[in-house]
Amino acid sequence: MSQDIISDTLNQIMNAKRARKNSVNVKRHSKILVGILELAKKKGYIESYKVSGRDLEIKFSLNECRAIKPRFTVQVKDFDKYVRRYLPARNFGMMIVSTSSGLMTHEDAQEKNIGGSLIAYFY
Repeated sequence: MSQDIISDTLNQIMNAKRARKNSVNVKRHSKILVGILELAKKKGYIESYKVSGRDLEIKFSLNECRAIKPRFTVQVKDFDKYVRRYLPARNFGMMIVSTSSGLMTHEDAQEKNIGGSLIAYFY
């Protein structure tokens, strides 16, 4: 069993998408995962999620989502390099960054001039 809850959950979402399903039930979750899902919901990649006890039900409509491993530490000036690496085009998709001010998208981090660790990407 893997120790990375974020990576496991995003892989389960992609496996369900490949199986032509639009929802997935996850048995393990964390506060960071729920924060990531909240950001994805605000941008429209996740339709809804519901936490009930230890279970997490996620309904999604996206092309792809992946965890970024290893968790690269990025300065503000280097975001463009990672956008080119992980996203298919500029202004298409989002990377989630863990900063000292909490989780945010790479665009918000650039606006606030804050660097951080790359966690995941959605498009």
